[in-house]
Amino acid sequence: MLGFSMGKQKTKKQKIVKSGAFILANKNITNQNLAMKEVLIAMHKLGGQVTRKDIRNEIRASSKVISEAEVDKTRVSKKTGERYHPFDYTMNFAVKYLILAGFINTSDNRILELSEKGRKINLDTFDAEKDVRPFLEDNNSTELKAKNLDEVAASNISTDEETEEDQWREDLLDALMKMNPKKFELFCRGLLTKMGIDVDDQIGVSYVADGGLDGFGYVRSDDYRTTRVALQAKRWHSKVSSPEIDKFRGAMDKYNAEFGIFITNSDFSRDAVKAARQGTRIITLINGDEICDLVAKYNYYVEPVTTYRLKDFYKDKD
Repeated sequence: MLGFSMGKQKTKKQKIVKSGAFILANKNITNQNLAMKEVLIAMHKLGGQVTRKDIRNEIRASSKVISEAEVDKTRVSKKTGERYHPFDYTMNFAVKYLILAGFINTSDNRILELSEKGRKINLDTFDAEKDVRPFLEDNNSTELKAKNLDEVAASNISTDEETEEDQWREDLLDALMKMNPKKFELFCRGLLTKMGIDVDDQIGVSYVADGGLDGFGYVRSDDYRTTRVALQAKRWHSKVSSPEIDKFRGAMDKYNAEFGIFITNSDFSRDAVKAARQGTRIITLINGDEICDLVAKYNYYVEPVTTYRLKDFYKDKD
């Protein structure tokens, strides 16, 4: 009787495990299908030639079905203890599936382009289950159907991201976060000078509250017209919210600034982006990712390194 009871219990546990795997597989498929449509929408909005980063940023900024919280959400892998973004894996598999189904073309796995099929797709009637999934069965591409994202992250499955490219960016943002306020504001003013802004040597340089500004400058256009620009620099762990934008716009009034530049090592919420674009004086937002782009563009306290990546010729098994 005891053996029979244990057998029934074991069978019940197996059923629960199988049921859980089934639910997880369906959830992954649903999320991927949703991401595939959002990827196509983003690519159409951005002109059809983009990087994965461009797609992610566009979805985060304006998707009507995927919230910025979902894009930014992080988890810690139980196996490695490393933090990761589940959405990044879902999106990368969605991109891979769209490539296999012929909606996206890529020659280097970095620059993505809408194919003729992708350009002509009716986004209103697009159904990933019908328009993409049949191609996956043909290509045996079902990696994420029943796999926990934590397991995917732990197993270091390639998401086609340029990890070498990203590492220096992570190091830079980490260094900025550790800087004292004086050094960070110095960094920001120096970067703005590289961008062609004549930074005022008095306003906003005392490293104390100066009318709510961290700097002030002047920009001269090609037709010799000079405009006044207010500068704000914030080091934050979380995203900058819209109230911070409103406070900055109020501080701009004191010096009659015609536009503003708000720099942060983190990012801006959707509401903050909307607030920056409202009113008669537009505020330019520069997040951590764009800081990295500018640092690279102007070689600002960085040294470029040339390296090489082996092509498939060396990896293919003949």
